[in-house]
Amino acid sequence: MLRIAIQAKGRLYEETMALLAEANIKVDASRRTLLLPARNYPVEILFLRDDDIPQSVAGGVADAGIVGQNEYAERREDVQIVQKLGFSRCRLSLAIPKDIDYPGLSWFQGKKIATSYPGILKEFLQANKIDSEIHVISGSVEVAPGIGLADAIFDIVSSGGTLVSNRLREVEVLMQSEALLICNSKLCDEKRAVLEDLVFRFNAVREAEGKKYIILNILNTKIPDVCRLLPGMKAPTVTPLAEEGWSSVHSVIEEKRFWEIIGKLKAIGAEGILVVPIEKMIL
Repeated sequence: MLRIAIQAKGRLYEETMALLAEANIKVDASRRTLLLPARNYPVEILFLRDDDIPQSVAGGVADAGIVGQNEYAERREDVQIVQKLGFSRCRLSLAIPKDIDYPGLSWFQGKKIATSYPGILKEFLQANKIDSEIHVISGSVEVAPGIGLADAIFDIVSSGGTLVSNRLREVEVLMQSEALLICNSKLCDEKRAVLEDLVFRFNAVREAEGKKYIILNILNTKIPDVCRLLPGMKAPTVTPLAEEGWSSVHSVIEEKRFWEIIGKLKAIGAEGILVVPIEKMIL
């Protein structure tokens, strides 16, 4: 049984549970116990605070974990990064009161900065020869300048709405972050095999994101033109139709280019265009 630590609440929790569901790992999320086994797969989910996950994986309390890259970088635990997962994206940034002029990093010299990430901040300040006072706060960092506790903050930024509501503005981005799958470096062969299969499932889900399956009918003389527009995973699938001189072409396209490609296909004579969603892709 592979034990995976995940965040107990918040956006990372929601997106992790959605990924597990897409990978057909059935977990009864309504039963919010500390440790919850999957009903159809040899894993159990351990719900923890996000900042406890790296240490739990390093110490063997959990075999693997899904955690923000920001927490991994801050905790500096001896764990193995299995892969980046591409969701829960955010950034770690320095922010100051919106009405203050900002000439550059020199502004932070001698200032007090509130943060929940003192390790990352200290390393950055030392690298840039900035002598600032770091004030460690476990939560609600953004209120610190408004109540006179600090001159600036260093915190997670997603949409930036929290900064705006606290009359702050982002002036320096120190790192980008996303969800990571990490594991204990001393997994036994049995647990590593389960982890590898889990990664296979995750990749199948991720490969399907933002892609559509397209089927269309086209004159055989126009097939080369269609193939140039629809490269597919390796090459489009071409199947002759009952009507002589026509074929059906099947391929995969990126959703962000959907309308651009559809317009070009219609212009070269494509008919009966069918577009369907893709749930999984095995490469």
